Amino acid sequence: MKAVLLSPGNAHFEAHLSTLQELPEVEGIFIWGEDQASLASIQPSEEYKVESITTDLDTILGRDDIFFAIATLRTDLKPDIFIRILESGKHLMAEKPIGRTALDVQRVVEAAERVGMQLGVCYQNRYNPMIREARELVGQGLLGPLMSVEMRMLTTQVKYRDPQGWLFRHEYAGSGILAWLGCHYIDMLRYVTHDEIVSVSAEVATRSGEDIDVEDIATLSFRLRSGAIGSLHAGYTLALSGSKYPNQPSYDTYVGLNGQDGRMHWASPSVAQHLNIETANSSWAGAPQREFDYTLGESPAYGGVAGEEFIRDFIRAGQGEGTPPASGRDALQVARIIDAALESSQTGRRIEVELP
Repeated sequence: MKAVLLSPGNAHFEAHLSTLQELPEVEGIFIWGEDQASLASIQPSEEYKVESITTDLDTILGRDDIFFAIATLRTDLKPDIFIRILESGKHLMAEKPIGRTALDVQRVVEAAERVGMQLGVCYQNRYNPMIREARELVGQGLLGPLMSVEMRMLTTQVKYRDPQGWLFRHEYAGSGILAWLGCHYIDMLRYVTHDEIVSVSAEVATRSGEDIDVEDIATLSFRLRSGAIGSLHAGYTLALSGSKYPNQPSYDTYVGLNGQDGRMHWASPSVAQHLNIETANSSWAGAPQREFDYTLGESPAYGGVAGEEFIRDFIRAGQGEGTPPASGRDALQVARIIDAALESSQTGRRIEVELP
C-alpha cells in the first residue's frame, strides 16, 4: 500500500517518516506540506520510498492508490484538514492533539464515523510491552479493587523547546503541557486501569518566565468511575538539560496504582522499562513482591519495534481486522478531561466529565 505523510517542519514528522520507511507494508510515501523550506530539505528517493513531495493537497487526496495518512500539523489547522483527508477515503493516524478543544476533536471523530474511515491517534505508550502487561495484570484483578492512582510527568523547561513556536500560543495550540504531553498520561491512566475519569479538580499556571500564553504546569485531582481517586502533576520544569530532548535528564516520570490487594508502580527518565509489583493475591503467594525489566526492541521507527506494531495494527483496522490501537474516541475522551481541567482551574470548581 501507499501512504501520505503531513507535514514537514512539525514535531515528530521525521519519526513518522522513519516508521513508514521501516514498514514493509508501505511501498510508497507521498509527502505534503505548506512550508517550502521544509519541503526543500526532503528529496524523492526510491531507497526511502518517497515518491512525491508537493504543496497540492487536493491532488494527493485525489489519488486512489493511497490507503492511509499520518498527519502532524499545527493544532488549530488539524480539524479541517483531517476532515478533508477522511472524506477523501483515506484512513488517518493523527498526531495528538486532534484539535484545540473537545468540540474540535468531536467534529473529526463524527466525520470519520460518517464516512466509515478509521481514525487513530498517536498514543503509542499503549504498545510499550510493560504498559500492556500492567494493563493485563490490573484486568486480572491482581491489585484488587483500585483505591488510588498517582502520576507524575515532568520534562525539560520551555526555554529548551522553542518558546516562540506555535506550541506555546493559545491561539494555535489551545492548551500547553496537558494537550501536548499530559495527554499521554491521561490516556495511559484510562488504558491501564480499564476505568474512566468522571470528575476533575485542577490548577494550571504559566511559571516558566518565558513569553508564552499556555499552561506550562498543571496539577489534576480526579475521581474514577469505580470510585478510586487520583492525581497527575505535569510540567515543563526540569532545568538541567541539553538543547533539546532526549538529552538527559529530560524526563522524570512516575505511575503508581494502589489497590486493596496490592500495588504496582514504575518510574523512568525516558521510556518505561522497569515494573514493580507487590500483591496479597493468593496466586502470587510464593513470591508476593516481584520486579520485571523489559529490554525493548530497537528500530528506527517512532517508538521502536512497538511503534511499528502500533501502526501495523492501525493498518489492519483499516483493512477490517480489529480496531485502531488508540482511536479518535480515545482522543475525544482525553480532550474532554483536559477541557474539564482548564475549566476547573479557571472557575475554581470541580468539573464533571462527559463519559464515552
